[in-house]
Amino acid sequence: MTGAVGSGGEGGAAGGWSLTYSKAGVAVWVQLLEPDKSLHRIKCKMECKDVAAETLYDVLHDIEYRKKWDTNVIETFDIGKLTVNADVGYYAWKCPKPLKNRDVITLRSWLPMGTDYIIMNYSVKHPKYPPRKDMVRAVSILTGYWIQGKGATNCALTYLAQVDPKGSLPKWVVNKSSQFLAPKAMKKMYKACLKYHDWKLKHNPHFKPWLFPEQSTLPTVALSELSIQHADSLEHIDESALSETKDDRGEASDEDSVN
Repeated sequence: MTGAVGSGGEGGAAGGWSLTYSKAGVAVWVQLLEPDKSLHRIKCKMECKDVAAETLYDVLHDIEYRKKWDTNVIETFDIGKLTVNADVGYYAWKCPKPLKNRDVITLRSWLPMGTDYIIMNYSVKHPKYPPRKDMVRAVSILTGYWIQGKGATNCALTYLAQVDPKGSLPKWVVNKSSQFLAPKAMKKMYKACLKYHDWKLKHNPHFKPWLFPEQSTLPTVALSELSIQHADSLEHIDESALSETKDDRGEASDEDSVN
């Protein structure tokens, strides 16, 4: 993971990475894998002051809290567990208009390593959750979070994603994602971390099955039920000619309360 996240260095276009955003402790890089297609990698790094590594780890895991702070989420839920540190889940999110919204089924695993933490996921097929007619099923080829502890009250987060959105997207989508949507999402996550302690005290404070697997009530999923979701087995959606429109879904303010 460390090699993948760190590839390309931290500045400029080394290894094909282009720095697209750098401001207030947040940096975003994009690596176009095939210039004529929308498949790309995105890497974000954020310095989190006054946030302990274990708090950020909790926020990334806590699905009920995500529904409060992640304004892009349409629906998300856990499907089942494979082991004490691996599960399968569903996530659907809003895309910029006029694109269709996307969803994904992923197998996620996680690993605490002293003061650092890793969370990884990739797309799988589950027989009970086939692609929906009102969504485009995207494919997470490899997505990961690397949290680095920086003392008792500070940490750094590196996020790396290679996702096939299953469609020919216009270039403005990739640009908007890397220059606006990704930085905004990182800042929103940071603010959510600052509010998590107070929120958790009021919402099942001792329930953290990602730390205490004996608390999990998820049904066990047999590995034989799952298979890797390959992008070429899904319908290709051509949205490359769509022009950006004003998003009247309404973007929530960064100051949204999560209480």
